[in-house]
Amino acid sequence: HRGFETVTVVRRGYVDHSDSLGATARYGGGDVQWLTTGSGIQHSEMFPLIRPDADNSLELFQIWLNLPPEKKLVPAHFGMLWSEDIPTLTPAPGVSVDVIAGSIGEARPPSPPPDSWGSDARGELEIWLIRLDEGASWDLPPARPGVNRMLHCFIGETALVGSARIGRDVGARLRPDLPVTVSAPEGPVEFLLLGGRPIGAPVFQMGPFVMNSPEELRQAVADYQRTGFGGWPWQGPDPVHRRTDGRFAIHADGRVEHRDMQPVG
Repeated sequence: HRGFETVTVVRRGYVDHSDSLGATARYGGGDVQWLTTGSGIQHSEMFPLIRPDADNSLELFQIWLNLPPEKKLVPAHFGMLWSEDIPTLTPAPGVSVDVIAGSIGEARPPSPPPDSWGSDARGELEIWLIRLDEGASWDLPPARPGVNRMLHCFIGETALVGSARIGRDVGARLRPDLPVTVSAPEGPVEFLLLGGRPIGAPVFQMGPFVMNSPEELRQAVADYQRTGFGGWPWQGPDPVHRRTDGRFAIHADGRVEHRDMQPVG
């Protein structure tokens, strides 16, 4: 990858990560991996079979987040947002919100990587997971004018967004500067909200490269062929950790984090 970020939100199951920086991790059960690809990185995502006698379900979102032109070639950066550190709010009866990026009131999640558009005050980035029990409703607070805001329904047959009735696998583009009521009249509903101010630069994509011009794409291919973006320090292309390993991260600088395992759903 080069020139953008991946924000991997694992709702169920686990992911084993390894990359060309030398970082590695196992994360899941609500954890978020935030990877700034910058000038270039190789990474592997494997899905470990932790339970030998039952299903190993996996459910995740991987959000691609662009980098502004002046940050396209920053050093790559691997980061983790552990589920225990991501605030979950109950802003109304039967409603819960995981605040992964952005803020709601006083609730602020861990900081994105330093070169992320999410760390730039101009970005006004929002990533929220919103759950509504049957019959619940919530007045979604507004953002500022000029922010792009999309509300994606991924669980539930019927949801109301204002007066619009939508269902699973449908997204609603919101007017950012007005509050809107979301509700679940016929059963539980879950939404992914994505919001942010456009960077305002040209976007040229070719596979795993997201740049600002065709010339930059050609340079990305040439650089990868020449350098491998740092090479691959692992024995094989698909490293998987031991079944008995818990949640952990070993960062490129050698820093180690360990977390308790979450229930595998």
